[in-house]
Amino acid sequence: MARVADGETAPRSRGRRRTGDADARAQILEAASKEFLEKGYDATSLRAIARRADVDPALVHHYFSEKPELFAASVSSPIRPDLIVKEVLRGPRDQIGVNLVIVVLTQMESGKSAERIISLIRTALGHDFAATMLRQFITREVLKKVAADLGVDDGELRAGAVASQIVGLFMVRYGVRVEPLASASIDEVARRIGPVIQWHLTGYPSPLDSGVTPPE
Repeated sequence: MARVADGETAPRSRGRRRTGDADARAQILEAASKEFLEKGYDATSLRAIARRADVDPALVHHYFSEKPELFAASVSSPIRPDLIVKEVLRGPRDQIGVNLVIVVLTQMESGKSAERIISLIRTALGHDFAATMLRQFITREVLKKVAADLGVDDGELRAGAVASQIVGLFMVRYGVRVEPLASASIDEVARRIGPVIQWHLTGYPSPLDSGVTPPE
């Protein structure tokens, strides 16, 4: 501390917090929640969250290695993108659609996760912005990574098509609870929805009954 008079010192400015503790982690999570809500998932950066939390950016990385991990923690989401992608890509290429449905639904319906995901889905149903943020999170952190690993053309479009299926499934099964889909077993849902997702990821549009043909 700087000396200002005999026997007296002036306090050094506090500055950004650089060391971790429970309060710092909670501070980061609170700042992250506000940033995500105000800017959406895609437009939020870890550096911006650090500024809002008034902590050193390195401290954010100390607690959360990547943005998807911080997002999941800030909304108490049961979805772990890293685990989903790893598990889905572990199986045969022609079973990725089925595996994706099984892994996602299993994670969401394990333990207390089901109650939290229902809360998130209901929030998304009532707020367009929340639905957009959930879609961005799933598309960027799960589906685009799966499509990229497959090495397919137009991967971004394919990921978006799969997102429409996955988010729609969330809404119907957990949000508005349309029966019998809401009560069907995970294996049954995967058997019916999985091939559609597989087609979006690895298939190519075939000629329709109307005579429309895909471009050369």
